[in-house]
Amino acid sequence: MSTERRERVLELAVELGALTFGDFVLTSGQHSSYYFDGRLISLDSEGSALLGDEFLDVVREAGASAIGGLTLGADPIVASVAVTSHYRGTPVRAFIVRKDAKEHGTGRRIEGPLAAGSSVVIVDDACSTGGSLFQAIEAAEDAGCTVTHVAAIIDRHQGGSEELRRRGYAFTALLESGEDGAVRVVEG
Repeated sequence: MSTERRERVLELAVELGALTFGDFVLTSGQHSSYYFDGRLISLDSEGSALLGDEFLDVVREAGASAIGGLTLGADPIVASVAVTSHYRGTPVRAFIVRKDAKEHGTGRRIEGPLAAGSSVVIVDDACSTGGSLFQAIEAAEDAGCTVTHVAAIIDRHQGGSEELRRRGYAFTALLESGEDGAVRVVEG
């Protein structure tokens, strides 16, 4: 993993307006002095390339063969990793977890070529309380996979990463926020 890439991710967050300051209410209902919209980075061409490289390194270090997460925050990240892995000649499968199982067709909750028994990394753009990450973990484990690592672009330090570690999951974030609301790079 590269501290330089992570520094560029933070710079892009500011440049693209993905990191804004004010008074915000998060999905968890908690208040925050900043808002982070990871999709502005993951859907940017440079941001996508940086995240593909960075999270592919996480997948490789975790010994996983697939990466996935809950739709919508994870979608562009897992696609970036899949494409990056192809160009590096080290294919990683990508999958998306639906918030609810399909009510038609096969009724699947997971989309993509995920095989039971796979070792997987679960990813999201942000980790606050960890709700989205835990939903994706549950779906992957219910599908017979082993979650070897969990990762996010930013750790908001609002209990999610601590709970993940308490439950025995390794966790990595590229960026983190402090009690003062300042966002900084996590050394890679």
